[in-house]
Amino acid sequence: MKEKVILAYSGGLDTTAIIPWLKENYDYDVVCVCCDVGQGNELDGLEERAKLSGATKLYIEDLTDEFVDEYVVPCVQANAVYENKYLLGTSMARPTIAKCLVDIARKEGAVAICHGATGKGNDQVRFELGIKALAPDLQIIAPWRCNETWNMQSREDEIEYCKAHGIDLPFSADSSYSRDRNLWHISHEGLELEDPANEPNYDHLLVLGVSPEKAPDEGEYITLKFEKGVPVALNGKEMKASDIIRELNTLGGKHGIGIVDIVENRVVGMKSRGVYETPGGTILLEAHQQLEELILDRDTISVKKEIANKFANVVYEGKWFTPLREALQAFIESTQEYVTGEVKMKLYKGNIIKAGSTSPYSLYNESLASFTTGDLYDHHDAEGFINLFGLSLKVRGMKNAELNK
Repeated sequence: MKEKVILAYSGGLDTTAIIPWLKENYDYDVVCVCCDVGQGNELDGLEERAKLSGATKLYIEDLTDEFVDEYVVPCVQANAVYENKYLLGTSMARPTIAKCLVDIARKEGAVAICHGATGKGNDQVRFELGIKALAPDLQIIAPWRCNETWNMQSREDEIEYCKAHGIDLPFSADSSYSRDRNLWHISHEGLELEDPANEPNYDHLLVLGVSPEKAPDEGEYITLKFEKGVPVALNGKEMKASDIIRELNTLGGKHGIGIVDIVENRVVGMKSRGVYETPGGTILLEAHQQLEELILDRDTISVKKEIANKFANVVYEGKWFTPLREALQAFIESTQEYVTGEVKMKLYKGNIIKAGSTSPYSLYNESLASFTTGDLYDHHDAEGFINLFGLSLKVRGMKNAELNK
């Protein structure tokens, strides 16, 4: 009996060409695993395509709820955003997929896992760190780094390779954007985006929504409810987090929300330019942050911002299955104990406009915040506070004056 390799399979041209390449260069039985993290109709026809390409078996694993509950929600609770713009859509999905690949490898008794990530990208790092952490005994095969045996450099090369191995599928050699899609977002790279001097062709590019210019002229109000930092209801209707994201994607896309054009710093050292559509995620993060403004104290918010940045970096770099991520998440979860309440917002032409937040745990005190004098605050107390708070500045000023005489 031949040994088995698990192939992370999307059904695209790259991973389809990898199937005969694995059989030719390693003589493995190829078990394809497609991880459904909400990429929609991209899964249509996969089983037939995998079998025609020479795979012995195909798993299609629905990981959407696991992806959202165990990976997305912690990042929302953290307010994790990489380099102030990127909402980590691909980054969060990769550890979800890596864990699934390892689980299937154990089930099938496979000796190796293969992925189709390129040698210039972040995903090779994310997949392989996850696999190494969960299954250090398994071999990892990355065809794009196998210079002696992987000789394909273009879509045309891959199509010809497939045809030479009896695989004649309706793949096109037409140039298009390189995209990655899941329930949280869709990313776009390539074509005019490769030159940062070019404006994105949004009419050609956008998938989940429209540009703000083409959004409706009338805004739309929505309300989101959270319990302990977890979204639990939209517009008064309770639903699981994945369904909330689906609904918000539709609403946000309609109003041109969540389109980001960024030049980011990849893990492997280079800069890359991409456009991300994250309509639902952008709304969800904004609502969560608005609620935290009411509930968290000043010192906790300050530290949490630092933790959020660190957490985003850890996730971006593929270090999900690490003690550091677990420790950071433990802190984040402790801050969410009282992040419960409702946020109302208006969506209008790419903007998310505050329309009121409420929480039973709000620290906002109208008596304290008012310009009128309340029972809890005596204006005269501020004088002593300022004297002590500014004492070091006064001493320094006195010393400078003395030296300048």
